[in-house]
Amino acid sequence: MATILQRNKNLKPKEKKTREEYAQDALYREVWEEVNNDKTTAFIKKYYRQMVSAALILMILVTGVQIGVREYRARQIARAVNYETALENLDANALAAIGKNTSGATADLALFQSYILNKDIKNLEDLAENGDTRDFRDLARLHIIGIKGDEMSGADVEKYLSPLNTKSSPFYFTACLTVAQKYLSENNPDAAKPWLDKIINDKDAPASIVGSAEMLK
Repeated sequence: MATILQRNKNLKPKEKKTREEYAQDALYREVWEEVNNDKTTAFIKKYYRQMVSAALILMILVTGVQIGVREYRARQIARAVNYETALENLDANALAAIGKNTSGATADLALFQSYILNKDIKNLEDLAENGDTRDFRDLARLHIIGIKGDEMSGADVEKYLSPLNTKSSPFYFTACLTVAQKYLSENNPDAAKPWLDKIINDKDAPASIVGSAEMLK
């Protein structure tokens, strides 16, 4: 098999172009450039309106996004300032307004803090039903049971705390213990037993809640 070196030796040397060939190449290039220029000019003339419209739309979109970002940042800063001011002044009404007129965890926290200050259960009920974050919704439900639980039956308490009956809730084990305690207060240990067993048999249950469940059982 011939090596690359041997093959290269057998190649014929390239012949140099003549002046006529160089002139012909230059003419081809010149003609090609003119054709391309004519095509480009024709294309621009044909689609001029569309290109201008597209450029205007793009400019409007970019400007709109920039304005939107600035306005969003301004709203976020204003909300933070309003929240800090309401908290410093211990203004329950202002905190409630922030909680109802904004969104996210800050809004939920503001609504909960409003309840802590004025003990208005309506704020808790609003938070329990409409809160943006699971943690605060579930926490509000537990507080409502602490306030109204004596007026409710065990079945009502179980139903009201049903959204917490999942490990996705940070208050899952607390809710289980609360339901069991309510059934026991009605002298209904059979209804309380499954809830206590849930806690005792779960390796993830906090030791303090397991201890309370074992004492009740």
